[in-house]
Amino acid sequence: MLVIGLTRIIDDLAQTGRRFVAVAAGHFHVLALTEEGELYGWGDRGANGHGRDEPTSRRVAALIGERVKFVDAGFDASCAVTGKGELFTWSDDGSEYNLGHGVKTPQATPKRVEALGGARIAAVTIGGYHTLAVDEDGVVWGFGNGRALGVELTAGVAFVTTPTSIPTLRVRALTSP
Repeated sequence: MLVIGLTRIIDDLAQTGRRFVAVAAGHFHVLALTEEGELYGWGDRGANGHGRDEPTSRRVAALIGERVKFVDAGFDASCAVTGKGELFTWSDDGSEYNLGHGVKTPQATPKRVEALGGARIAAVTIGGYHTLAVDEDGVVWGFGNGRALGVELTAGVAFVTTPTSIPTLRVRALTSP
């Protein structure tokens, strides 16, 4: 049964006439990125970018007009970096603050992480409980569950609710993919 469903999705993607250059898979969802920067998503739950179950591949409406350069999928959350270096995150959960929007509520469609200000993000990875992003200056930003981030927590603070630079981590300067 799975093969039949997968074949249909691949046929849907082939019919777009687009060349796909990246794919990311979460627990219940998949994202596919075209060379033109268009993002397609499908699968169960809100992490596919559509805010609802989507059994066939469709463009993620909230990112139409943005040229997506990089995409990643976690257990039940996803993220994308645009050509302008802006980070977007979304999930049907948010209980670990791993979306970086400062709240625990779900964000079922892509939303820009405002708290990064003018930082131009070059790469990002999203896990089940936390997110790490690297800007073009090599600064590493983290948010989500503090233990998963490996940062020292102050008394009673378990979560990093918005992007915070992690001074103990630094990478060579990058440019957006």
